[in-house]
Amino acid sequence: MERKPKKEGLLEKTAQALDLPGEVVGLPRVEIVGRQELRMENHRGILAYGPEEILISGGKLIIKVRGTGLELKAMNAGELLITGTLLSVELT
Repeated sequence: MERKPKKEGLLEKTAQALDLPGEVVGLPRVEIVGRQELRMENHRGILAYGPEEILISGGKLIIKVRGTGLELKAMNAGELLITGTLLSVELT
């Protein structure tokens, strides 16, 4: 089954129209450091957690992190840090 592309929401359109970075209007920001670290700002919580896969809610976006030895090292209301050997990061 083929997935339809998601429509842009008001926040995404506003950020584009005003030429603002997405994180200013609350969109998730994902930063990958090498193969060992993923940092994310503006997350909405963890959906699933395991040593080989972690699913993170970014609002309308779901971030799927796959790897080995994955560990949620730090998390607060707005940011999180995942360590381990990152093999892939998928946005759905």
